[in-house]
Amino acid sequence: MKNSHESGDTDEQLIQRYREGDASCVEELYGRYKNTVRIKVSSMYLLGGDKEDLIQEGMIGLWKAIRDYDFGRDAQFRTFAELCISRQIYTALQASSRKKHMPLNNYVSIYADDDRSGDEGEGGGAVRGAVLAASEISDPEQMLIDKENVERIYEVIDEELSPFEKQVLELKMTGMDYVEIAKVLGRDTKSTDNALNRIRNKLKNKL
Repeated sequence: MKNSHESGDTDEQLIQRYREGDASCVEELYGRYKNTVRIKVSSMYLLGGDKEDLIQEGMIGLWKAIRDYDFGRDAQFRTFAELCISRQIYTALQASSRKKHMPLNNYVSIYADDDRSGDEGEGGGAVRGAVLAASEISDPEQMLIDKENVERIYEVIDEELSPFEKQVLELKMTGMDYVEIAKVLGRDTKSTDNALNRIRNKLKNKL
């Protein structure tokens, strides 16, 4: 059931009304997208940063989407808004530099959901096996071995990956696919997909 303060207008109609002077439309758009912001923050929270601060950054990204949306150029407002929200959150995470590495128990394999690579039997499993959730390790000796493996992965990331490849890897670890990563970083999908392939090859060759 629609709340009393909500209109039946589309997002695009609300933006048009706002630009014609109806400031209440912004609050309605905020209400519509607050859960989207929280979902984005939850998926990117593993990169570090304070959760409430990131939610605020996401809302700033939403405001920028409302401000900058171009009816003639951009796709649906929702698509444009999600891109602006993700970019704002990621930019804030990069700027904060609060944590050097991502929490180990939240890793997503860079080989996940990629049927094209066929890497499972060619070294892809080595990365997946090396980065283990701490809650799944009970043997102290195994914990030490896995810690060494993870430290080795960090060394390879620091030494072998370019700045762009590190950005791609960070966002891949949040669960994004290469199309979403390309949008957040403002790059084309081909160069982003190529970067993921280079990352896989570098990690396989060094681990």
